[in-house]
Amino acid sequence: MNVVSKFFSDPVWFFSFTGLAILIGMFIFFGVFFWYKATHD
Repeated sequence: MNVVSKFFSDPVWFFSFTGLAILIGMFIFFGVFFWYKATHD
């Protein structure tokens, strides 16, 4: 089973992994943002 073809052919995989990537990116961004604000104030 090819994961890449399944990722693009099955919308459930596509939306779940896309949403997960957005959430992880937001957590990293806000974590770094608040850490920077807390240490540079």
